[in-house]
Amino acid sequence: MDYIKVLPGYLSKRYHGWHATSYSENKAWFQHLANEGQHPRAMVISCCDSRIHVTSIFGADQGEFFLHRNIANLVPPYSPDGKQHGTSAAIEYAVTALKVAHVIVLGHSSCGGVKGCLDMCTGHAPQLEEKSSFVGRWMDILRPGFEAIAGHHSDEDMPRALEKQAVLVSLENLMTFPFVKEAVENNQLSLHGLWTDIGEGGLENYDAERGEFVPV
Repeated sequence: MDYIKVLPGYLSKRYHGWHATSYSENKAWFQHLANEGQHPRAMVISCCDSRIHVTSIFGADQGEFFLHRNIANLVPPYSPDGKQHGTSAAIEYAVTALKVAHVIVLGHSSCGGVKGCLDMCTGHAPQLEEKSSFVGRWMDILRPGFEAIAGHHSDEDMPRALEKQAVLVSLENLMTFPFVKEAVENNQLSLHGLWTDIGEGGLENYDAERGEFVPV
């Protein structure tokens, strides 16, 4: 396995800096987390995009959020086909084992995954149509969202509209999971849809009664 290399030097330095400061100053808290296990109040499903720093946005500490990241913060429909499903497994564990009180889907501006879906659905990304494209097949989850808003927005507004559709599609798909639906109906779990503007630092929450995203 000579293809596996040692950690880059700059990351090693950052680790030692963290260990000497943040860890050393909060060692008792880390020991508590290690000994008592995790008890997060919320699960956050966000994008893999390196610009999205969920814990910073909410000022969260270790152990506060159960985080799952994937391309374009998508949740696939419930599909118990015996195959491997990373996102579905994370949701199952959060809801049935950790008993989180909230599941938050967090979308964002300038999402590359959403742009890929938009390009694919408008015929500008044939490579994503290939069966061998993992990204393309993952973005198929968002096709219903594209179809729902196609023709209702200008070319300029379409990317942002589809980013928000990614949040709504994920929330709808969450309710196809029997254990999620049951927990929601029993008032043991609440679902939330958020969208953040990277450049402006804004955060919007989906208001189901108004049928739109509104500033937090």
